[in-house]
Amino acid sequence: MQLFRNSQLKQTYMANYHVSKDKDSGQWNVQKAGGKNASGSADTQKAAEKMAKELAANSGGGEVRIHGLDGKIRDSDTVSPGWRFRIT
Repeated sequence: MQLFRNSQLKQTYMANYHVSKDKDSGQWNVQKAGGKNASGSADTQKAAEKMAKELAANSGGGEVRIHGLDGKIRDSDTVSPGWRFRIT
């Protein structure tokens, strides 16, 4: 049996996603960290954030990083496995 520290578990089992605006299409893209292509896109940043959180939850949890129009990370959320987004 091999034991992992929390940081190792996160890197091994959790999927992190980034939300950023595509300058060419004007769409908000959701991209898995380290991925080459977008996992999805949406018309609004809010919709793309929801998509990213659902993808992260279905992948065992992870971090969702939201980029502003300047490309810098403006917000980051930790998503638990199986988390569901609810609009209130």
